[in-house]
Amino acid sequence: MLKILASRFRQGHRTNHYPAVAPPMPDRFRGLPVLQPGKCPDACHACADVCPTEAITQNGELAVDLGRCLFCTACTDACPDGGIAFTGEFRLATRTREDLLVRPDLAYEVAQALDAKAMAIFGRSLKLRVVSAGGCNGCEVDVNVLGTIGWDLGRFGIQIVASPRHADAVVICGPITRNMEMGLRKTLDATPDPKLVIAVGACAISGGPYLDQEEQWGGAPGAGIHVDLFIPGCPPHPLTILDGLLRLLGKVKP
Repeated sequence: MLKILASRFRQGHRTNHYPAVAPPMPDRFRGLPVLQPGKCPDACHACADVCPTEAITQNGELAVDLGRCLFCTACTDACPDGGIAFTGEFRLATRTREDLLVRPDLAYEVAQALDAKAMAIFGRSLKLRVVSAGGCNGCEVDVNVLGTIGWDLGRFGIQIVASPRHADAVVICGPITRNMEMGLRKTLDATPDPKLVIAVGACAISGGPYLDQEEQWGGAPGAGIHVDLFIPGCPPHPLTILDGLLRLLGKVKP
């Protein structure tokens, strides 16, 4: 026991201090894109042409749909003049699908907190049931990382539970394949009302790289499922997921 206590003393505090202090992001992290259409030649559509999910529009106006974006850098590699670039901004979660559109003339609207009535229900304790609806498991892994000592999701009153009957919210990962549709809908039905639905990753929002495949529904909106929080990425960084959850609960100020 003394050796264990001594080891813990040497290790010190292992949990990051977010939201008081954001942990350092790796140099290779790709966050919110910045668009500078003034650098784009009038006839150039190179970034839109190479985008594998058609997330970029260039019909006289440059815009990026983060609900489809895979953050793959194909666009920045193809852009000869630096009209599009990724930043280190990790605050990407939004409350509506429309807010995921990045435009050069509008500020990006991050997620707002629940209303007072919903906050009274979910604000102090939020139990999550994660459903892997046919994805690659990348988003599921980054959600699970939040339960480790480095993140300690439970310190915010947020926990991942095994049964939907114990859950307040359903976290959807994956494009919702036809084989998983029934399982997801049964999970939603088994989760007591009122409940929240959180779409994590490009697949759950739009179908991601599978968006043109007939074997899937194109994410929660494509399956007609109402979503309360959209967290883009492929997969989103754990800090992006945590920030979105905390913003939803009003624990992070805009």
